[in-house]
Amino acid sequence: MTRVFSGIKPTGHLTLGNYLGAMRQWAAVDQHQADALFCVVDLHALTVHHDPARVRRLSRQSATLLLASGLDPALCTVFVQSHVDEHARLSYLLECVATDGEMRRMIQYREKAAREQRRGGSVRLSLLTYPVLMAADILAYGTDEVPVGHDQTQHVELARDLAVRFNQRYGHTFVVPRATNPSVAARVMNLQEPSSKMGKSDDTGPGIVYLLDEPDVVRKKVMRAVTDSGRDVVYDREARPGPANLLEILAACSGGNPEALAGVYESYGDLKRDTAEAVVEVLRPVRERHKELCADPGYVEGVLRDGAERARGMARPTVDAAYRAIGLLPAGADTGSPVLNAAR
Repeated sequence: MTRVFSGIKPTGHLTLGNYLGAMRQWAAVDQHQADALFCVVDLHALTVHHDPARVRRLSRQSATLLLASGLDPALCTVFVQSHVDEHARLSYLLECVATDGEMRRMIQYREKAAREQRRGGSVRLSLLTYPVLMAADILAYGTDEVPVGHDQTQHVELARDLAVRFNQRYGHTFVVPRATNPSVAARVMNLQEPSSKMGKSDDTGPGIVYLLDEPDVVRKKVMRAVTDSGRDVVYDREARPGPANLLEILAACSGGNPEALAGVYESYGDLKRDTAEAVVEVLRPVRERHKELCADPGYVEGVLRDGAERARGMARPTVDAAYRAIGLLPAGADTGSPVLNAAR
């Protein structure tokens, strides 16, 4: 079977964008059609200033919501990144293959570093090197496909480049992965700033629908969504991003087509009401299952423990092979040195 790997970073509460753009696809399609691994990439949350207790809390919540969204441990592997040492082991080897220039060209690093510089500060070194850790996440498992949004494609391209370079220099070790982009609702935009992605790290609130928002909160946020001064409902992503965002969300929730739905509505009020109800209904089973899982924390802990053990078994042979290929002495190897042998 094709092997699929994808991860979610616990830097904020998961949103409608995470669900419609990724998690629903993972549960409905990927875990049934592939040998799939889904990971809470908690090490990536350490690249910025963070509260340790909050990272732990969000890591557990993210894992619970992955299960609540429909991921089945009998069909896929669900685990936490830091529970599998092979991620960090392989990351350093790949740092020895990557170049400084490659890292500094990564869009997210450039944007965040520039923003911090304007504030008179600087970013952590781990922010520069975390794309290599992301490559290690992917390459450790012999991943064939990485389902990502378009904004993350650059990171998969780096993983491909590092895999090819390592293979050429040290012998064939890694599968060269490819990015796959979801075609529907790949980018759900902020309800208050429809030109910006609905990101979980943005805590502004009013423009973001969180998966655990109560139904009335969801309705209030959608009803207050930014539209424009136009009187007719038209689907035009470039010229009218606010209405287009609502139509895309409604289409993703109802299985419709944004352009066709635009012709159904004569007012933004009706569009907002129907979109709000569609979102409430899509999220209802996720919220209900999350509540059930929170009442049984031992089950979630068991899933993560078993998932880490399974993931470790998949990753270790590849990472061990990479250590040998790059020239590192295997643990317990007979070096042939009389001094070392006598010291044993």
